[in-house]
Amino acid sequence: MSSTDRQLPTLGYGAANVGNLFRELSDDEAWAVLDAAWESGVRYYDTAPHYGLGLSEKRLGAFLQTKPRDEFVLSTKAGRLLRPNPDFDGGLDTAHDFFVPDDLQRVWDFSDAGIRASLDESRERLGLDRIDLVFLHDPERHDLDLALAEAFPALEAVRSEGGVQAIGIGSMTSDALARAVREADLDIIMIAGRYTLLEQPAAADVLPACHERRTDVVAASVFNSGLLAKSEPTRDDRYEYGGVPDEVWDRLQRIVAVCRAHDVPLPAAAIQFPLRDTATQSVVLGSSRPEQVRQNAELAALTIPDEFWAELVADGLIPA
Repeated sequence: MSSTDRQLPTLGYGAANVGNLFRELSDDEAWAVLDAAWESGVRYYDTAPHYGLGLSEKRLGAFLQTKPRDEFVLSTKAGRLLRPNPDFDGGLDTAHDFFVPDDLQRVWDFSDAGIRASLDESRERLGLDRIDLVFLHDPERHDLDLALAEAFPALEAVRSEGGVQAIGIGSMTSDALARAVREADLDIIMIAGRYTLLEQPAAADVLPACHERRTDVVAASVFNSGLLAKSEPTRDDRYEYGGVPDEVWDRLQRIVAVCRAHDVPLPAAAIQFPLRDTATQSVVLGSSRPEQVRQNAELAALTIPDEFWAELVADGLIPA
């Protein structure tokens, strides 16, 4: 993959919600969400073992087994193995915001054997023979040096053997993303929340590294945990899983004013903003409701005038 030749669909569905992120979904409810994504034209799906302790992979795989394999792109994550929880006492995994029984636990493993086991187990949960892309998931939360020494070389070996088409890193930390791009042989990265309409720390170091190394980008968490998901945000909305700091709120109000002036829905601008950088191939959006999935697809296709972006640039709210 290269940043000059888009190969990923522009819009993807991030399947954390069908792993019961924040609230429990029945199997039928999860299927309805995935069906809404497919019917809306979404052909890229991203998941992870972390999401619902494997539930997201199982539900997504069951759904995608009903679709022609060559019509969609699938990515998952590696780095955390799921193993039996010896302390399970009937509780839920709410410490990680997933409403599933915590009968399994996440175990970091960046070894070659661990990476290969992770992919084999993901394929088994998905019920699919092929995973197209794999991201090392939040390696800085464990040991980024170890990831660079062991996990990324293991992923490079799997790629060279044809086990996956492309490899990368998925993270919310700009420093980790930039270092991984510069020090590993990556095809693609997932930037979570660090290159959004509201804040762009990745523009300083991550994106220049991607352009230099011809590494593609998937943008995730573009609503900043929900703050940009509706046209009229409030101070009670969630930001980075907490409250909204004053300086962030003030910046957001300036962006909202430009949206109003140009009659551009805030969430449409949030979805389309990352694609202004030529390294960005796809924006991945999550949702637990079919109607929101359909709305996101409509907003992604909405025409936004150049004058809108020009005013944001002139006001210093987004990079030129």
